[in-house]
Amino acid sequence: MVVLSKIYTRTGDGGDTALGDGSRRAKHDLRVAAYGTVDELNATLGLARLHASGETDAALSRIQNDLFDLGADLCRPGMDKDAEAEYPPLRMVEAQVTRLESEIDAINADLEPLRSFILPGGTALAAHLHLCRTVARRAERRTVELAGIEDVNGWAVKYLNRLSDWFFVAARIANDGGKTDVLWVPGANR
Repeated sequence: MVVLSKIYTRTGDGGDTALGDGSRRAKHDLRVAAYGTVDELNATLGLARLHASGETDAALSRIQNDLFDLGADLCRPGMDKDAEAEYPPLRMVEAQVTRLESEIDAINADLEPLRSFILPGGTALAAHLHLCRTVARRAERRTVELAGIEDVNGWAVKYLNRLSDWFFVAARIANDGGKTDVLWVPGANR
C-alpha cells in the first residue's frame, strides 16, 4: 500500500528525481520522460472518461490502472536485478497485452472497414480518445527510444503499441460505430 503523508519533499529541487529502485536521474532523463508521458496519457484519459459511460467507462478505468502499472514498470530500471529486489517490481505482463487485443477484436468486429483515413473528431468522447491515441504513440516512441539504450520490459512496449490501436477503434465506436467519423478529403482545400 502507498501512504503519502507529505506531498512535497524538496528532494527534486536540484533537477533530479528518484526512480523506483531508489537511484536518481535528471528530470529530463529519457526514462523519466517515458514514464512521465505515460502519466500524461493517464491524465488525458481521465478527461476522456468525463464523456464515457457503461462498459466504455469500465474499460477506460481498467486502462488507467494498467497505465499506473506501466509507469511503475518504466520507473524501475535494471530488469536483470528483479530477482534480487526486496519487493518484486511490478512489470507489465502478456495478459495485459492479450486483453487489449481481445477487446480490439471485439470492438472492431462491429465496424465497417475504413474506406478513407479519418480525422480526429466527431463526438466529444471520440475526440478525446483520438488525443489519447496520439499521446499513447508519443509514450511508445519515448519508450522505444529508451529501449535502445537501456533494458526495458518488452511487454511495456507492446502494451503501448496495442493501446493506441484500442483508442482508435474505441473512437470509431464513439462516433456512432464509425457512421459519424470525420473523413479525410485529400486535397479538399487546394
